[in-house]
Amino acid sequence: MYAIIENGGKQYKVSEGDVVKVEKLNAEVGAEVSFDVVMVSDGESVKVGKDVGNAKVTATVTAQDKYKKIIVFKYKAKKNERKKQGHRQPFTAVKIEKIVL
Repeated sequence: MYAIIENGGKQYKVSEGDVVKVEKLNAEVGAEVSFDVVMVSDGESVKVGKDVGNAKVTATVTAQDKYKKIIVFKYKAKKNERKKQGHRQPFTAVKIEKIVL
């Protein structure tokens, strides 16, 4: 069984027991969170739309961290214009506990 959840404008395919890195959530480590469900599949049938209106995916927050740094380098040819920046996107790691239809 798996589900497609939505968080931060992105969609993630999750199963029970998966650890997924999602957009940063305002939750403490160890807290329980739930996600909006877009689709659920139990192996034989797929449910979307109104069929998953009461479906629920619960997860436990395992970490609050940042991704590896990426370098953003802006450059204009022949103008001696250069700008180097670094960015580390924050994320929340969650462990999927239960998928309920």
